[in-house]
Amino acid sequence: MDWDFAATTFWRLMAALPLTLEVWFLSVVLGGLIAAGVVWMRVSGSRPLEILARAYVAIFRGTPLLIQLFLVYYGLASLPAVRHSILWPVLRDPLYCGVLALGLCTAGYQAEIFRGALLAVPHGAGEAAKACGMSGLLMFRRIVFPIALRHALPAYSTEMISMVKATALVSLITLWDVLSVALKIRNDTLVTYLPLILAGAIYFTINYILGAAFLSLERRLSPHLRARPS
Repeated sequence: MDWDFAATTFWRLMAALPLTLEVWFLSVVLGGLIAAGVVWMRVSGSRPLEILARAYVAIFRGTPLLIQLFLVYYGLASLPAVRHSILWPVLRDPLYCGVLALGLCTAGYQAEIFRGALLAVPHGAGEAAKACGMSGLLMFRRIVFPIALRHALPAYSTEMISMVKATALVSLITLWDVLSVALKIRNDTLVTYLPLILAGAIYFTINYILGAAFLSLERRLSPHLRARPS
């Protein structure tokens, strides 16, 4: 193995890592905000809003993310109304198109995770809180949210890890993320395996750290999961 080439390749890939993490972070935050709105629509008691929320989740969970990405990046740019709107300076940037597409997609999954976590909160816990005179906001902060968070963490951590891997798709819309740089190195040098293996190792390391962090948080919030002293 050419260790100099391996080292040079690794550092070129690492130089693209901040963009990959930026796409991941912004899309996860955007998706979380949209998901909160979708969950509110599902539990609002309004039949039209519930139907819209169900349709949103079904569409974005039921269609390939790559198609969604192309529709946002190539489709919106083909609409004159978009090109002449105040949103065009943002939507013509591949970074924000990638964030928007990934955010819209993960929102469908996050919404179902949040909704399932809320439904897992025992009904009696809310009734007991009301009997103690807690306001709705106080009950949510002290009772509902902590319980729902414990139920949501396993599925939410899986979604966060999946989103790290999904960021690789933005290499198809001219963003120089980790995978895009790896593919360019492969094409320029005709070395097939090493750039892709190193890129995969970077993604694996990120996800390993994320998984360990979420597992630590889950154990911290769930006393029964903590290791008992022998």
